[in-house]
Amino acid sequence: MILADKIMNLRKKNGWSQEELAEKMQVSRQAVSKWEGAQTVPDIEKILMLSSLFGVTTDYLLKDEIEDEEFTDEPDRVPVKRVSLALANDFLEWRKRAAYRIAVATFLCIVAVIPLLLLGAATEVPDHPISENLAAGVGLIVLFVLVAIAVAIFISCGFKNTSYEFIDKEPFETEYGVDEMIKEKQKTYRTTYVKCNIIATCLCILSPIPLFIGMLTEKEFFTVVMLTVTMLLAGIGATLFIIVGVRWASMQKLVKEGDYALRDYRKFRTKETVSTAYWLSATAIYLGWSFLTDDWEITWLVWPIAGILFAVVMCLCNIFVDREK
Repeated sequence: MILADKIMNLRKKNGWSQEELAEKMQVSRQAVSKWEGAQTVPDIEKILMLSSLFGVTTDYLLKDEIEDEEFTDEPDRVPVKRVSLALANDFLEWRKRAAYRIAVATFLCIVAVIPLLLLGAATEVPDHPISENLAAGVGLIVLFVLVAIAVAIFISCGFKNTSYEFIDKEPFETEYGVDEMIKEKQKTYRTTYVKCNIIATCLCILSPIPLFIGMLTEKEFFTVVMLTVTMLLAGIGATLFIIVGVRWASMQKLVKEGDYALRDYRKFRTKETVSTAYWLSATAIYLGWSFLTDDWEITWLVWPIAGILFAVVMCLCNIFVDREK
């Protein structure tokens, strides 16, 4: 009875209704009503949440006597941010739009070099009116314009994601009903997620076939055309991975599942940093080698080699993080 009175008094002192307390505690209003009616007693996890929520000690809540509140010795404690149902829906909707934008930007980066390749190969065709200087100039202009557009999209997405940055960088709790809503969305989206990953994987595996076909002939222009088809297939596969991956990851973030589970989050952040640095380095090597040697028909080998080595790098990263822990 004493605990019931203390919960009711603290709730009223904060000006909350039973519904508001229930939402903050991620329980039903009936559960709060039963606590305050001394019909049931909160479990130890809920006692800890009540202590944190009201800023009182657990001793005060559990003592069988009415007394002045015993506040915790954390006057400057920053409360954990809570994700409401509306905020969760806004976040998921934004990440859905961002997924398409990021996918488009990535695709632009992949295909940006295609005009340069085609124009460069066209200069080798007999009686073709395009000079090497014109082909290189136009090709480079298109390349830098497409890359600039892609970078602008990436930066724009980064700025617009600022409102939800705490989900990536700070601890948070979800309010009542959020987890259930997200898990229902995951259940609905799972089939699409699996199908798109299968299609994207097949496209990436099969993408070198056009290039191999082009290499069977001695026509350089045809070989370059087949190379661009390979790049297009790989680009489509990458965009599919990004579109479904970003949306699926946003759901996992909110419910703290998969790589975003509390116990694995540090490992994920380390892997994310290493992965970003790795692929940026691979891109720099590819572009540097290609522009310095002008052997675009050979430098594409950077990507399958990088893909194989990436698996090794991630394994070493996992071993390092596990040993450090």
